[in-house]
Amino acid sequence: MNKQRLGLAPSMPSDGLLFGADYNPEQWPRESWPEDIRLMQEAGINLVTVGVFSWAQLEPAEGQWNFAWLDEVLDLLHAGGIRVSLATPTASPPPWLGKKYPRTLPTDAHGHTLWYGSRNQFNPSSTQYRAAAARITEQLAARYSDHPALAMWHVGNELGQISYDDETACAFRRWLMDRHTSLERVNAAWGTTFWSQQYSTWEEILPPRSAPYIGNPSQELDFKRFTSDQLISLYRAERDIITRHDTVHPVTTNMMGFFPGLDYFKLAKETDFVANDWYTDPGDRQSWQLGSLTHDLCRGLAGGTPWLLMESATSAVNWRPHNVAKDPGALRVDALSAVARGADGVCFFQFRQSAFGAERFHSAVVPLAGAETRVFREAAALGAEMAQLGALAGTTSQAKIAILFDWSSWWAAESAARPSSRLKVMDQLLAYYQPLLRHGLSVEVVHPDSALKRFDLVLLPNLFIVGQEQATALEHYVADGGHILVGPFSAVADEEAKLATGRFPKILSNVLGVSGEEWLPLAEPVPLVFTSPDADAGVPDTHATLWSEDLEVHGAHTRTLACFAGGRLAGQAAVTANPWGAGEAWYVGADLPAPALASLVISAVTAAGIEIPVPQGLPDDVEAVERAGKLFLLNHGPATCSVDMPGNHGTTTSITLPPYGATVLSQKTNRVFS
Repeated sequence: MNKQRLGLAPSMPSDGLLFGADYNPEQWPRESWPEDIRLMQEAGINLVTVGVFSWAQLEPAEGQWNFAWLDEVLDLLHAGGIRVSLATPTASPPPWLGKKYPRTLPTDAHGHTLWYGSRNQFNPSSTQYRAAAARITEQLAARYSDHPALAMWHVGNELGQISYDDETACAFRRWLMDRHTSLERVNAAWGTTFWSQQYSTWEEILPPRSAPYIGNPSQELDFKRFTSDQLISLYRAERDIITRHDTVHPVTTNMMGFFPGLDYFKLAKETDFVANDWYTDPGDRQSWQLGSLTHDLCRGLAGGTPWLLMESATSAVNWRPHNVAKDPGALRVDALSAVARGADGVCFFQFRQSAFGAERFHSAVVPLAGAETRVFREAAALGAEMAQLGALAGTTSQAKIAILFDWSSWWAAESAARPSSRLKVMDQLLAYYQPLLRHGLSVEVVHPDSALKRFDLVLLPNLFIVGQEQATALEHYVADGGHILVGPFSAVADEEAKLATGRFPKILSNVLGVSGEEWLPLAEPVPLVFTSPDADAGVPDTHATLWSEDLEVHGAHTRTLACFAGGRLAGQAAVTANPWGAGEAWYVGADLPAPALASLVISAVTAAGIEIPVPQGLPDDVEAVERAGKLFLLNHGPATCSVDMPGNHGTTTSITLPPYGATVLSQKTNRVFS
């Protein structure tokens, strides 16, 4: 596919940054469309997504097509200088499809049909659904591939559907045949000798439907992998139809960050560029930190190249139990955080607030109160700023620190009947990420199979599954001078979620210089004492609160950095560091309180020889990110704060940020920031 490149992806509206929104003109009288275009221009919008939920308007009955309204909308947008991300509307089939073809509807784990009347009411394995989706995609691609307004294609919307019906069962069996090649190997992979679960024919295998007690964790893991692959195959099917008609414009779909239902590392390989939806929660003061981690995941998914924030909110959403609106200035700060972390564009859901339907209380660029509103004025001001920052488009920044993350490992780590449901993968990721964020350190979230040599430090906060090839790669990485920091309950299982026999984490025990014999969730806090000056917790009262591990140090040069100071493990190692070749491997066998973990993480950063941009740390609500020579200082909080940035020769530059204020410095003057 020979596609020209302009900034983020082939055929962008310009070589600057994108700024846009979802546009649903079918919800409004056509007389309002010219005014919509005028307001888009006023707001600096240069890209809109059209058609995401328009299937019923485009095909009101099977085989009856109505494109006149879409022709008019695209022509108006083109005349107004606004480019289009044209969506296939396959995320929300019309009622006639479910009524005429009930097998297209999904079934839950209890065997109940999920009916039309909402959205996402499709079964990913249904051949009837796939045929209908292919037909409308073909119609759109054939009709609009040469339209001058077209900038990109947007397949479906937030893929994540799941079904447990009989057609899915057949597709699951075919997937298992491809993965395991024989029924004997399925039985071996799933350990079906447990609880008399051996399968004697393929037809006996079902999706993991509701059962009297705990299901087979390996079967459930394979079903999650299968469901992910089915959704990716839906994307591929529509993408391939589009690219038969259009070899110029890029094709993508919108991901949802750390969404548990689909392996985005696999999906990202099928897209022309990574697009993501992220909605900060104004009711959670720490939500922006998960947003930053999510943006760093997008950079990792994109292989370090730019990506697109496809959806975000100007203010409140409608789908949380309590929908807090954004404070003045938060709209800008949230958007600039994405740009600073590699986004080549920021788009909102949606352009004009709906007056009816399930999302009528969701904010938009143009609220129901109209354009003479704070939200529209803030959006328009951001549009002007995005134009000023246009030179950032296409630029990248290299991180020296990686966090390893894998969807299969996440699924397996949080299966039922584990030692503790309180030790959660996302909690661990955030805990290890926050100290890096506080010190302005750049991070990429990458797959364990990634080439690691470009990183100086690799964190494994809670990587439950580590395969043999991955373990070998980590050993070689450390031997060649790299540093790894491994969190608790990591390297526990193989790719089939089978626990390794022997002392854990067996597959990494040599490089770590430590191994354990029992995982010990805690009934009450246990004190810890740091015994090494290079990992001094800096706090007098340090406790593990929910997790500990019975560890034994066996490396000849392994150092104990912290030990338990009470309970049955008193005197035993809790945190260790082991030199291995030219590098070093650290292991944490407990959940550490935030100050102690922060000290440990920064000690590992220092040991890896990485320069720390903000040694004293940033204020709690402040983010500092550099991209292509521009330093973004962002205040995500409601209070004024000062940021002291270190300079050369011991100098310090103090910068004041108002509530939800942002400063973008155009160059590194007299200051070290890397």
